[in-house]
Amino acid sequence: MILTITMNPSIDISYPMDSFKVDTVNRTNRVSKTAGGKGLNVTRVLKELDKPVLATGFLGGYLGKFIENALEKVDINHSFYQISQETRNCIAILHDGKQTEILEGGPTISKEEAAGFLKHFTSLLDTVDVITISGSLPNGLNKDFYAHLIDLADNAGKKVLLDTSGTTLEESLKNNNKPFLIKPNQEEISQLLHKNIASDYKELKADLNSPLFDGVEWIVVSLGADGAFIKHKDKFYKANIPTIEVVNPVGSGDSTVAGLAAAIYDDLDVTDVFKYGMTTGILNTLEKETGHINKGKFDEYYQLIDVVDYLD
Repeated sequence: MILTITMNPSIDISYPMDSFKVDTVNRTNRVSKTAGGKGLNVTRVLKELDKPVLATGFLGGYLGKFIENALEKVDINHSFYQISQETRNCIAILHDGKQTEILEGGPTISKEEAAGFLKHFTSLLDTVDVITISGSLPNGLNKDFYAHLIDLADNAGKKVLLDTSGTTLEESLKNNNKPFLIKPNQEEISQLLHKNIASDYKELKADLNSPLFDGVEWIVVSLGADGAFIKHKDKFYKANIPTIEVVNPVGSGDSTVAGLAAAIYDDLDVTDVFKYGMTTGILNTLEKETGHINKGKFDEYYQLIDVVDYLD
């Protein structure tokens, strides 16, 4: 079983309209409401890959029930920890070829709820093999909260794939127990190391050899259309992807995490893990809906991924 963690989920509301005017009424009959959050994108793709998956995190109020119902409609198992405050909405207004977003901060988690989730998480560990943690922390949680989850998972012998950024990622990397895999981009690496973005792969390789990353078995650096630069233990690789016509890039990073988790869960070899993750990321960009793939196209694009050793 793969456990996906979304600590600050949302209902993602999309309002497509031809134009958007400020300080007046705007109307649209095209409304989309989905269970949102990076971890739930991961969850949906794992489900579409036919992998056993269980979703957890914090949910509260009527909006939390909406998310549970949305997951149940597509037969996704879940075991969320219930909180007193309402789960958030995130609104995207698609207009004039642009996207205007209104993102709620979400609930504030009490100390009692934080402690309760740690117990809940511990109770789930016996049933899972691989864990993904995605996105930011809600208000009220300390920046080292993910580090605590990684400690519990490590003590239970479980592998954690961590996809977050900033201080939250830094605290997890400074912890004695490390995540099994991280998926930063170049900007996030430069922020962690307090330096300029690497100008070439040779410099990026040097960055990934920083003591901050010691103990992390997999580092997958997203390079957008250029694929990914990857460190596995003490070896480096470059994953090249085909040129594609992008329909919707949002959620492609989450879909990549889903592919990586699926491949690690299936205990595939190193190259196949890379190719699996790159393929699911690409498949997401070909779909209008965020956090979705067409599994029927998997083999076609899997064969187009080229992974080479980076020896420079």
